[in-house]
Amino acid sequence: MKIYRLHKTQNLPISVEQAWAFLSSPANLKTITPDYMSFDILSGADRPMFPGQIIQYIVTPVLGIKTKWVTEITHVKANEYFVDEQRFGPYALWHHKHFIKEIEGGVEMEDIIDYKVPMGILGQLAHPILVKPKLEEIFNYRTTKLEELFGKYKL
Repeated sequence: MKIYRLHKTQNLPISVEQAWAFLSSPANLKTITPDYMSFDILSGADRPMFPGQIIQYIVTPVLGIKTKWVTEITHVKANEYFVDEQRFGPYALWHHKHFIKEIEGGVEMEDIIDYKVPMGILGQLAHPILVKPKLEEIFNYRTTKLEELFGKYKL
């Protein structure tokens, strides 16, 4: 069983409170997801984030195939971190940690995603040519979108 990791960090010139207010609202996920993915929240985003929260989405990650994705918010520490885990969806495992910390002139946001692709050896063969590039593309889009929304971090 191969488990992969995607690790991204981004600095933004905003306060921890601003970063938390935006990132901890499930409704804002659509804003930082590429339009071609047709991301729609079905349920569960009507309250502030809390442990045990179940959020259901429809997403179209590849080839126009609509996929239902259900995540649970498993851990929350306001203004510091939260964790979402897939309960149903396209991955055999999805564990996504979001960290926020204050740095000089803004915040550092860190995403650590541990994931496993389905379909055994076929999934592992597809990982470097389909899955990994798609995840990189999605998180690069997020980086660009967050810079558009909040400005670029300057040292």
